[in-house]
Amino acid sequence: MSDFSSDNIIRRDPRAEWIARNRLHPLHDSVVSAGRGEVRGPSGLLRKNPHLVGFIGPNGIKRIDRANTNSSAIGGKKWSAPQDVVLPLHQVVNPEGYIVVVPDMVGGRLTAHDKDILGLAHKLAGEHANFAVVAVCFGESKETQFDLAGVDRLIHLFGSEFDGFAPEARLSALMQIDAQYQPQHWLFPDSINGGADLASRLAARLGERPATQAWQVSASKTVCRGASASTDITRETPKILMLLEECGDAIDETRHEALPLDLDGYGLDYWERAESRLVDKGLIAVDPNAIPLAEAEFILSAGNGIHNWDQFHECARALGATEGASRVAVDDGFMPRARQVGASGTWVTARLYLAVGISGAIQHMQGIGQCDKVIAINTDAACDMVKRADLAVVADSEEVLSELIKLAQQYPLSIDNVSNVNEENSDAA
Repeated sequence: MSDFSSDNIIRRDPRAEWIARNRLHPLHDSVVSAGRGEVRGPSGLLRKNPHLVGFIGPNGIKRIDRANTNSSAIGGKKWSAPQDVVLPLHQVVNPEGYIVVVPDMVGGRLTAHDKDILGLAHKLAGEHANFAVVAVCFGESKETQFDLAGVDRLIHLFGSEFDGFAPEARLSALMQIDAQYQPQHWLFPDSINGGADLASRLAARLGERPATQAWQVSASKTVCRGASASTDITRETPKILMLLEECGDAIDETRHEALPLDLDGYGLDYWERAESRLVDKGLIAVDPNAIPLAEAEFILSAGNGIHNWDQFHECARALGATEGASRVAVDDGFMPRARQVGASGTWVTARLYLAVGISGAIQHMQGIGQCDKVIAINTDAACDMVKRADLAVVADSEEVLSELIKLAQQYPLSIDNVSNVNEENSDAA
């Protein structure tokens, strides 16, 4: 006698299966959610419904959610708004030691180079027990996300004595920090923005032999670039390191406390006693077009959408921007080959890149990949440059450039406020 009962018989519902396969059917969501994302195919086998993987974002585009972190995607429900992700808090209570990072803070904000170094600092701190990463900031700061960049402790020194080129005042402060907190390592950006100069001064004052052009660092061994980056030099990790870009991975999975640290003995009376042999006379007048594209901080770049070239040159002069161009504009003879931006021209790292009439070919997009802020002026709202831009203006370029010239004439550019104007332009992005 067979023990096969009616309970073991797989009974199919052809209508439910048909509804589950038909995403346009009004009962599709309810049938699929009842089956918990599984659909029985024509062969009788249960198969996962691939259309339930992911969620519908606020812009109507479906996004894959491989980690299954979006519970609202179950049952085909749509998101009404993006959810804020709260990163886990990394705390260092009563630190036993410190690793100090002195970022460049170009424009009052952490650069990508600074964030790479903060990431490396945490790698070094992880090789010790209960170490904290300290950031030293001079003068005015516009940075609002020290916590997300990996700063456990923050020493922020205010005062006009730190403005401009003031290596003596900054070195004096670093010497006081070294005496008070005795950090395990000092980390500086190896850059022309002041990090290399200040690190060299500190090393000379402390009698240390620093590591320059360092790009691979552990607690015991450091690898540095040598002979114009044609060879690597391996040495024991010193106290002071000058680091290249991409020396470490920026912090992106944790947030940190960024608690303030005090510096003893620093106040107005100290600076009245301090001796200064260097006086900052401000910036020297320089033709923006005399600055190489690879070193320019503010670039106004023209593409095929520019028809009034006299207006473009006038706008560049009014804004104090270095002129750039796309390959199409160069090939058509409107701009010299030295002004071409892109993988087939010059790779730029400007703090502000203003692209006018540039659609965004792949070679051009590669060349501006390291720019901090990108502004696009274009009549095509669907072009790649508009998608890449931090701020996009969908309008005729002649009208926008005309208004820019008028605004620039209302606020004449002088040598004393060149840096301030560049910072404001970057902030506007």
